[in-house]
Amino acid sequence: MNARKIKSAGPPEDPISEAEQQAAALLVLKPQFLMREKGPLYRQLATRLREPIDVGLLLPGSALPKEATLAAEFGVSLITVRQALRDLEGGGLIKKRTAKAAVVASPQQASKSLEFQSFAAIAASSVDRRLVIKSYRKELSVLACEVFSLPPRTLCYCLRALLLRNEQPITQSTFYFPPAIGSRLKRADFDDVVVFRAVQRHLGIQLARAQIKVRAELADEALALVLDCAPGAAILAMEMLYYASSGEPVELTLSKNRGDQFSITHNAPNDLV
Repeated sequence: MNARKIKSAGPPEDPISEAEQQAAALLVLKPQFLMREKGPLYRQLATRLREPIDVGLLLPGSALPKEATLAAEFGVSLITVRQALRDLEGGGLIKKRTAKAAVVASPQQASKSLEFQSFAAIAASSVDRRLVIKSYRKELSVLACEVFSLPPRTLCYCLRALLLRNEQPITQSTFYFPPAIGSRLKRADFDDVVVFRAVQRHLGIQLARAQIKVRAELADEALALVLDCAPGAAILAMEMLYYASSGEPVELTLSKNRGDQFSITHNAPNDLV
């Protein structure tokens, strides 16, 4: 039986079920037991899965075989299968789904890089995004108390939100404000995807600078559910502390960004001359 291209989700002339898509995918993959002598098993499996996607035999929206099926057909463990799938998801080739088989991902338009040269550059990085407010209330944060130089157990104002791009979640954001700032803001004031710009506008505060920290993390199950990615997926974690022209910190932003949706650009001038 000849392998055929699997049609993507939509209204095809002869729609096939997900189970039929998975069976057809197996025909395309032509599974054989993998041998350790040829290198790490997860890399071999990732290559076997990637090749038919690259050449168009597995089209966007088509379902891959279940993890257990891949493990059995290629003679590897579930851990090996999941590592291979994480690699493919990190490359934007597939999309993992909770309690369902992965599907081939649609090609995505390249996301703008985050630029930190200026506040204007930071704002420009968010022009194609939408902020969904989840809550605004007083919460306890040890880190917020520390950076705002507040007594321990002080309740700070906390804005929790989700950043969307093309209606897909890409960032989980948490914003903290000291009581003197947060008490002057209400939920409706956060009407700008760039929160620090909304704070400046509504309170008449002039922000002077931001201290930015970036680190790499892995998504736990809770974050993976929020950002619609696989547990263990790469996360770009950022901590941004904004200071007013008076020198006082007024906003702490903590963001968890999908690693496959973000990159960072920074121009470093030569100050050695």
